[in-house]
Amino acid sequence: MLFEKYLVPDLVLNSFREVTPELLTSRGIRFILSDIDNTLVTYGDAVPTPDVLAFFAMLEEHGVKIGFLSNNHAERVELFNRELGYIAVADAGKPGIRKAKEAMEKMGAVPENTMFLGDQLLTDAACAKQLGLFTVIVPPIKDRTDLFNKSKRLIEIPYMRRYRKNQK
Repeated sequence: MLFEKYLVPDLVLNSFREVTPELLTSRGIRFILSDIDNTLVTYGDAVPTPDVLAFFAMLEEHGVKIGFLSNNHAERVELFNRELGYIAVADAGKPGIRKAKEAMEKMGAVPENTMFLGDQLLTDAACAKQLGLFTVIVPPIKDRTDLFNKSKRLIEIPYMRRYRKNQK
């Protein structure tokens, strides 16, 4: 498949909670660039939930630096990040890579030690894979059901099948 190189993730987990210090250490990961909506919280959660805050605290305790890369607007991203103070890029234009590169530069990250965490193959995985990042995809927490989003998820099906086939 033409786009397999950019759309098949390196790892699929059931939730961000499955990202452990052991997983990160085994991959040499010191930085996580993460999507926000449907990856960490629902679109309705304006600020990080207690689960997300505990996750970040655990990561920080293990020396992992966190940044956000979101296609959502600045207001939303700034509100989510207000208490955290991480590097946060809104209107990122994923799957484009320009703003992802800028975020990594600000964080001091390089592809070899950076993981991308997201919920969509067409935006998150495509962006991360272009940059050579270890790409982790989680299922959307609460997916939107409009025609556009349903269509995007249908396009992802063969790439998720390819991922599962590669795991055998």
